[in-house]
Amino acid sequence: MSGIKKRPISPRQKMINLMYVVLMAMLALNVSTDVLNGFSIVEESLNRTTANSSKENANIYSEFNEQMKQNPEKVKAWFNKAVYVKQLSDSLYNLADVLKHEIVRQADGEKGDVKNIRNKEDLESATHVMLGRGRGKHLYDAIVNYRTKILEFVTDKEQRAIIASNLTTDVPKNDGLVGRNWQEAMFENMPVAAATTLLTKLQSDVRYAEGEVLHSLINNIDVKDVRVNSLNAYVIPNAQTIVQGSKFSARIIMAAVDTTQKPKIFIGERPIDLKNGLYEFNCGSTGDFTLNGHIEMTDRSGETLRREFSQKYTVVAPSATVSADLMNVLYAGYNNPMSVSVPGIPANDIVATMTGGSLTPTGPGKYIAHPTKVGEEAIITINSKANGTMQKMGEFKFRIRRLPDPTAFIAYNDAEGNPVRYMGGGRGFSKSTLLSVDGIGAAIDDGLLNIPFQVTGFETVFFDNMGNAIPEVSNSDKFTDRQKSIFSRLGRGKRFYISKVQAVGPDGSTRTLPQSMEVIIN
Repeated sequence: MSGIKKRPISPRQKMINLMYVVLMAMLALNVSTDVLNGFSIVEESLNRTTANSSKENANIYSEFNEQMKQNPEKVKAWFNKAVYVKQLSDSLYNLADVLKHEIVRQADGEKGDVKNIRNKEDLESATHVMLGRGRGKHLYDAIVNYRTKILEFVTDKEQRAIIASNLTTDVPKNDGLVGRNWQEAMFENMPVAAATTLLTKLQSDVRYAEGEVLHSLINNIDVKDVRVNSLNAYVIPNAQTIVQGSKFSARIIMAAVDTTQKPKIFIGERPIDLKNGLYEFNCGSTGDFTLNGHIEMTDRSGETLRREFSQKYTVVAPSATVSADLMNVLYAGYNNPMSVSVPGIPANDIVATMTGGSLTPTGPGKYIAHPTKVGEEAIITINSKANGTMQKMGEFKFRIRRLPDPTAFIAYNDAEGNPVRYMGGGRGFSKSTLLSVDGIGAAIDDGLLNIPFQVTGFETVFFDNMGNAIPEVSNSDKFTDRQKSIFSRLGRGKRFYISKVQAVGPDGSTRTLPQSMEVIIN
């Protein structure tokens, strides 16, 4: 039997690797529901790739079984290695599957379905399962163990590098991930849709690595000679979802083709002369389509073999997503963080511009919007320069508003050393705590915004035993000596008020806060 040539990396595998890079670029973003739904496209493509790999691997295992029956003495050593590889691969593959179900059930309840996730945007479930339960460390150890053992069977340097890269547990080099371990970098605050897709990508990589090892083992016993009667036609698209106006690209090939002759390719019944098997055409309209045709080839006996092929693809209209990281408005005079993404387009191929202010890039898919005039609209336009041409992907309008007034507070540390912002009323705090602080602060801190302001002055109002108001003024954010002297004479249950607080925000405007802060000595 003839030996099997080393398999090159298929265009589809290259596509999957590229999709994974795009996915990782999106993980740190606060993405919208539309983008989360886009993970379904990646998930489906990964599942198809995994299914194809599993089918091919199953065929090889079947060949091993047949050869074991025919020649056990020759095949036994390689057969045992193949069984060991299957056990290793199934163990990690099944672990990833179990973790996907655990995450989905954590998000959607006990009846949660991995194939129909309802709470795709849930940021807590993956963290709870992978970090809170320690399942992420379990997965990390399993990947390291699998990678180490599976690479022992791979001698080709290029294939070793690809498998090691696919199964890497290195923390991505990203400023936001400094100090984190692998499981924290992969799953902390990760949307459910993204976490399950990451695990599906791992399953695809496991089947790919398993297949590479099986082909290597097969080459040693010549059980995978490709016969003419096993030839099949395939269409391998670079992508199955295409933006309107972009090109559909696909490689149309016949597996194990005879290198001494060129197959005839027909789209419909029309013959096509392709260079390197690459077929391209412009997609002018949106919708679902199917590319049909067949390949003809002559075998050694002179008989013409014909194999049909069919490939579905979808053409979508240009679309983009822009989300304000704070809320659906932009604040004048303030650096508003923005996230910009286009499904299927790498961040470095996206160009964003803005009217009514400036838009400054700070990283892949990250920008700072700095609008100017309150009451006007800011328009952010998204263009893609994919395929070497600039194409408009969307336009988004935002209202420009003035920053809201901040709230004054007294900052101190509680008995456990935790920082506290006291904003008045309640049980108050002790006189010793009051005497230990220097002054007051002000900030917008409503759980969404956390924007500090600089206090430039305020007034304290005390009341004597006759009920007379005694105001004391500070022309900075610090308590004056006179104010602190009065503090020292206050008894338990006494109270005073901080009012007329003046503060300057990041937009440069000075505010006099309308509310007063009641301070109670307990």
